[in-house]
Amino acid sequence: MPTSPDELERRLAFVRRLMDEAIPFSRVLGLRVRELTRGRAVFEVPYKPELIGDPDRPALHGGVLSAVADTAGGCAVWTTVGESDRVSTIDLRVDYLRPGRLEPFHAIASVLRVGNRVGVANVILVHPSAPDEPIAEAKGVYSVKRAGD
Repeated sequence: MPTSPDELERRLAFVRRLMDEAIPFSRVLGLRVRELTRGRAVFEVPYKPELIGDPDRPALHGGVLSAVADTAGGCAVWTTVGESDRVSTIDLRVDYLRPGRLEPFHAIASVLRVGNRVGVANVILVHPSAPDEPIAEAKGVYSVKRAGD
């Protein structure tokens, strides 16, 4: 766990670089970190026609929404643990509230709790054009593997 402000800033910069550049699937989605603080991550996903799941409606694919929610929740947890610790998904529950429109959307993840082995985060997915009308809400449970375990 970062212990000083400088260490926290270095850790957040590392996590941002990883999320923005190193994960191939995130690049496919166009996922970008908009905000990153200890225990909170905000991601932006630009609209691309390849993200449509229902061409008749049309609406964003539910799998895209869940993948982004999972990534944002895991990232938020990861900002609270040590640099050599690892985070992986145990469980993800997604409530789809309304169809995702053909426009960019944000995932806003906040950590509820991080213990020695498990972290929990809430994630809200919204269009910036309608921030009071969530597309989906998710709760992620993440395994925390501490360095040296």
